[in-house]
Amino acid sequence: MTREAILVKLQEIMIEQDDTKDFVLTEETSLKDDIAVDSIELTEFIINVEDVFNISIPDEDVEDLTKISNLIDYLEGRLAK
Repeated sequence: MTREAILVKLQEIMIEQDDTKDFVLTEETSLKDDIAVDSIELTEFIINVEDVFNISIPDEDVEDLTKISNLIDYLEGRLAK
């Protein structure tokens, strides 16, 4: 799966989660600063990502996923296995 395809999926997850149709994710989007998600929303987002990509993301890895680019890098690595 390409970076662009992963980004599109992440945007779909975010739109479904927050019902924000006009929101646009970029690789530089910060989950905490730009989207302003709290810890519960971040947990929900990660659970949705796990479901869509059929993977499990350990809690200790979530701490490093502060930007969408970090999450895409992580997903690329996990999906390549």
